[in-house]
Amino acid sequence: MDKLTPLKPVPSLCAVIVALLIWFVVPVPEGVAPNAWHLLALFIGTIIAIIGKAMPIGAVSIIAIALVALTGVTNPGKPGAALDDALSGFSNQLIWLIGFSIMISLSLNKTGLGSRIVYYFISLFGKKTLGIAYALTLAETVLAPVTPSNTARGGGIIHPIMKSIADIFVSKPELNTSGKIGRYLSLVNYNINPITSAMFITATAPNPLIVNLIAKGAGSEFELTWGMWAIAALVPAICSLIVMPLVVYLLYPPEIKSTPDAPLFAQGKLQALGRITLPEKITLGVFALLLVLWAGVPAMIFGPALAVNPTTAAVIGLAILLATGVLSWEDVLKHKGAWDTVVWFAALVMMATYLGKLGLIGWLSQTVGSGIDHMGMSWVGGTILLTLVYLYSHYFFASTTAHVTAMFAAFFAAGIALGAPPALLGLILAFSSSLMMSLTHYATGTAPIIFGSGYATLGEWWKTGFIMSVVNLLIWALIGGVWWKWLGYW
Repeated sequence: MDKLTPLKPVPSLCAVIVALLIWFVVPVPEGVAPNAWHLLALFIGTIIAIIGKAMPIGAVSIIAIALVALTGVTNPGKPGAALDDALSGFSNQLIWLIGFSIMISLSLNKTGLGSRIVYYFISLFGKKTLGIAYALTLAETVLAPVTPSNTARGGGIIHPIMKSIADIFVSKPELNTSGKIGRYLSLVNYNINPITSAMFITATAPNPLIVNLIAKGAGSEFELTWGMWAIAALVPAICSLIVMPLVVYLLYPPEIKSTPDAPLFAQGKLQALGRITLPEKITLGVFALLLVLWAGVPAMIFGPALAVNPTTAAVIGLAILLATGVLSWEDVLKHKGAWDTVVWFAALVMMATYLGKLGLIGWLSQTVGSGIDHMGMSWVGGTILLTLVYLYSHYFFASTTAHVTAMFAAFFAAGIALGAPPALLGLILAFSSSLMMSLTHYATGTAPIIFGSGYATLGEWWKTGFIMSVVNLLIWALIGGVWWKWLGYW
């Protein structure tokens, strides 16, 4: 008989107790509907279960959907309508954009195109350790727009190659030789990830959720398209990607600074891969097509009538890969990560949406805004305070999705209530949602993979993460703010 997969008792109990206390014990605040407060109880219980990893996030999300339908909190007295509400997240286009994009990114590993791109950049720039760092940076940046799983990108594609390079120079944790080159490259390997995740809506799973929350919070004042996001991120991201390897180099300079063998190693790997194959060419073509469609090029050239919805573009890309045999339907079915993302994303989007519809987010934002207002702060000071609290509270989260779902809408609404320009506030919080990944060794799925390789100590990791968070925040708030002003976003 197969063994049962047990719940983790402590986080499960914490989630249940907190939800029950909010539901039955904590008085419903004035101005809040009882059913909105009860939905908040379910929401907070869900977030606690996700943070504590009581069960896999998809399983927690299914339970959350079931509880919303069963309790009828979104539509009291109408069970059928409550069930429709509970399942409404699956009709959100942004959820399927990420799901389809994750499926498309399978082709990077299956065809070997992802590795080929990384080895190519190392063959060009790898004569110096700093050059290898920039080669890894360039490679991940190229992969970012079509790899919605930042874990798959930084931990699954880039990290094994980074380890192979460290091995060439006998820089291994078990030999106490990480300082040669491995420590530096591993810290760079990880700190690329938050920056590239901030660059595109399709670079990490929570970004479409943020777009959804901004659209609902700002109304018709400011809605982010794929192209607007990418253009807004372009200048601050380039600055961060140039500065980051240098900052890490100053903090933990590698003992080996010249690496003449690295390009030879990369060239050998490229020779082993052989000439670019037909499946790789098709994959490249699909990625180029997706970038053109996501950036809205047809609409810019031929007019709005030929604009292609981003999710439609993703479906087209996946269809081409399936029709040409680059991916098989079995490949797609086996990709648990894609289907898992669709499920948990649908649950969290649904709950966040109805917290807004039922007025809870509006009440919370007014409460937070009033608290800051009583401190005598202008919207500028309030925006700075909200951003700092939002970013550094990630020390208490092991999931960017949980963090975004728990805090983004309330902080965005609070800033709007203080008079902050919606675009400026939305962009700062949106990009902070990725930049905060730098902080800890559990901040996102990429972190435990790279930290677990053992090249850097916990102290080295946290020190680098905190310093990079300050550097990135300054770059994106100051340079980014000027850039967005010039673009006319605010």
